[in-house]
Amino acid sequence: MNDLNQLILDFDYDQNFKDQDFYVSKSNEFAFKLLNSWPKWEKNFVNLIGERFSGKTHLVNIFLHKFKGIKIEANEINNEFLKKIKVFENIIIENFNDKIDENLLFTLLNIVDQDNKYLILSSKKPIVDYSFKLNDLNSRSKNFLLCNIEKPEDDLMFALILKNLSDRQISIDKKLVDYIIKRIDRSYGKIFDFIYKIDKISLKQKKPIDFKIIKEALGE
Repeated sequence: MNDLNQLILDFDYDQNFKDQDFYVSKSNEFAFKLLNSWPKWEKNFVNLIGERFSGKTHLVNIFLHKFKGIKIEANEINNEFLKKIKVFENIIIENFNDKIDENLLFTLLNIVDQDNKYLILSSKKPIVDYSFKLNDLNSRSKNFLLCNIEKPEDDLMFALILKNLSDRQISIDKKLVDYIIKRIDRSYGKIFDFIYKIDKISLKQKKPIDFKIIKEALGE
């Protein structure tokens, strides 16, 4: 984190990191502020939506560190978990998908509602876009407050590239970062895949990252 702060200062970029390295930008500001405003929510059910690597888990972990609660992967929900949540005010379901047991999910939603608990459900697409076999579940899905993490804008892409390279003990010139941002897809997953690719090429060639390596990774 200190290395990254120094890099951003050297590049005349404003520091905008909050809580455990999370970089707040226009893309994720609503989600960050909403989770940090607990329990002052309009609804007790929040659907945190974002693509792969968009920061959903990072936000959830910040929330749990600050407000406490219990977290589980959607495909791991079982009757034993439903017993555990009784003593928790906040429940988080991560990586929601259409393979979830609908009866267990419906029971969980009822427990949250009846006991006035709070639920954060993270997914790649809005829960209202899923078609459930249980009609009551389709109805319940409309009760979620939708909280969408948008595609990254330039400043967030810049920060993500620096952070991931810094985690690999790699420093990079600002003009190289600007070059990358103008040429890769505006996608969190693509950014992470690209960083992995240039790091792999750099290690293989035993050379620091330069324009040649970046162009090779871009397929130019």
